Amino acid sequence: MTDPELLPEAAVLGRLGHEKNVWLCTVRPNGSPHVTPVWFVFLQGSWWIGADSGSIKVRNVEKCPRVSLALEDGRFPVVAEGNAVLHRGPYPEEITDAFALKYDGWDVSAPHRPGGDRVLVEVAVQRWLLTGTAQ
Repeated sequence: MTDPELLPEAAVLGRLGHEKNVWLCTVRPNGSPHVTPVWFVFLQGSWWIGADSGSIKVRNVEKCPRVSLALEDGRFPVVAEGNAVLHRGPYPEEITDAFALKYDGWDVSAPHRPGGDRVLVEVAVQRWLLTGTAQ
């Protein structure tokens, strides 16, 4: 969970509540970045992302937990850094309910591939690089 002193201002928290996509950047084993858009909720001071357990982003986080996240709007950028933690169920009901509410009933814990399983990626913010103002 993020230190309460690290929470951004109310306008940014509002955007985190309604914007649908964030760009997640993980580090590949060779040190190069892997960037992908993902659905998210921001709750309990952390970004939460659902992922297939065998996805590249999950494999990258298993080897190197450092990640960056950036909302899509380049005019009013919101960019954060932190360390990702993988949760392999059971998932906190507050988190799964937040995904269902934000994404019209979507079950973040439901596998997307036959025989697959899901993980929740939690990223507690260590540093906000930008909070709505381009520099």
